[in-house]
Amino acid sequence: MMRPLFVLTSLLLAALIVYLFVSAPPPLPEQTAANANIPVEKVFALVEAENDAARALWTREIVGVGTKAGLSFSENWREATEEAGPLPALFLRETAKNLEKDPVRLSLFLGSDAPINSANRFEGLQQEAFARIRKTGEPQFFRMPDTGLYTAMFPDEAVTEACVTCHNDHEDSPKSDWKLHEVMGATTWAYPEKQLTAEQMIGVLAAVRTSIRGAYQAYLDKAATFSKPPETGARWPREGYYLPSADVFMAELSESTAAASLDALLNATASPSPASAAGVPSP
Repeated sequence: MMRPLFVLTSLLLAALIVYLFVSAPPPLPEQTAANANIPVEKVFALVEAENDAARALWTREIVGVGTKAGLSFSENWREATEEAGPLPALFLRETAKNLEKDPVRLSLFLGSDAPINSANRFEGLQQEAFARIRKTGEPQFFRMPDTGLYTAMFPDEAVTEACVTCHNDHEDSPKSDWKLHEVMGATTWAYPEKQLTAEQMIGVLAAVRTSIRGAYQAYLDKAATFSKPPETGARWPREGYYLPSADVFMAELSESTAAASLDALLNATASPSPASAAGVPSP
């Protein structure tokens, strides 16, 4: 049964979304720039929190517990002969692929200075920013001069022994001494505008949640093809050879993030327009 606080918070978040998209009068064209007073850094922090919660839920309740229940997970999960789901990093990649199809213009990338796939290696300004992350442990915000995109990089730690073992044992890994809780890479977000309106911020959040749901649904679709498909519905792997439906998975995610997301949205929309986003260079 859903907790009362979660229900209230979710209703408030839904009401805010309805107001911004349905009830509020559409801004005149010349008002759009004036209304864009939410620094992109706040939006990056919001979607990073959503993504972190989704990956934690996936890693803990699906991959971790699911493996004990008889489910498998592999880097080759997309191959027809594999009866497996995506590893945590590949779940993020699936989310990123879905986000690319959304018109919201937000992009997501997981990179490292020692990736298994060399295409995910940071270079140039991103590598410099990642070096600062390794030194300070703090997120980095900057604008890429070649693309003009505002960029945020958040440290990505090895949160389970499975992550460490996979990278240390992989034949293509350039590093074989990863340790638990070590920063392995950085979750990287990019967006073309320095400031957003409240409507844009809501749209970005909605796009991320839709992309996460799509990543999970892709796994359910694959699981349905297994020689022994897990039962899908209200139960989780902790109860046996089961998988929660997409609705149940997303409800669990919303329960863990709704209060923080609502707080972030309300604080962002109530904040006065800053002269510039801290840490983000002016064009």
